[in-house]
Amino acid sequence: QVQLVESGGDLVQPGGSLRLSCAASGGAFSSYRMGWYRQAPGKERELVAGISSAGNTNYADSVKGRFTISRDNAKNTVYLQMSSLKPEDTAVYYCNAARLHLTKARDDYWGQGTQVTVSS
Repeated sequence: QVQLVESGGDLVQPGGSLRLSCAASGGAFSSYRMGWYRQAPGKERELVAGISSAGNTNYADSVKGRFTISRDNAKNTVYLQMSSLKPEDTAVYYCNAARLHLTKARDDYWGQGTQVTVSS
């Protein structure tokens, strides 16, 4: 069982920056695709950014150019650097670890989330 713990969420003004961290334990971190998802009140959870074990990244269109995902396999940690924050970025941000098998079976693990609020 992979355990994920997010940290770094805070209240920040529009245009500000924030760095989220996700610490993983209990699994082979380097073999997992890591991702950040977010969920606003009344909205469905959506993918914000993902990074493969090889370092390939992908981002939601709404955050491209503003957010950067990275991972440090030696520290079993994934980061989300957020800049130029907007009120619409307000959400609970969740860390995800996933492995997709050739059979299309999928292993998924989730953190409990960290609140990011962008407001004046």
